Amino acid sequence: MKYLSDYIEEAQTKLFNDMGAFFAFSNSQLEEKREKDVIYVSCGAGLIAPKCNAKELMDGLNKIAEQGIEQDIKENGIKAIIERELNNHECYYTGDIEDCVDKLADYPITQQQIAEHFYGKQ
Repeated sequence: MKYLSDYIEEAQTKLFNDMGAFFAFSNSQLEEKREKDVIYVSCGAGLIAPKCNAKELMDGLNKIAEQGIEQDIKENGIKAIIERELNNHECYYTGDIEDCVDKLADYPITQQQIAEHFYGKQ
């Protein structure tokens, strides 16, 4: 079964390239990738973008994520996604669903749906 990252990775990479965005986690990485006379801003999590493209980049990333979620639901269904994330976050071992709830926060999936699935399986 695919993960959300499988649905969005290619589109995100294209957007990063189109917007001149890149990841840098140190000053040396920033200096290596930056272009002269371009003003850059941090978009969080090490993502750097030209200031003039930052809003368009973030809007694009949000749209890509929404489309990826729609595709994930279409191909896998809500129940399978819940099960995938419960297993991926080892919720059955820890007895705690919070990591799964956090991971699925952007999905049209409620904490109650996750809890019902989790407790129905045990």
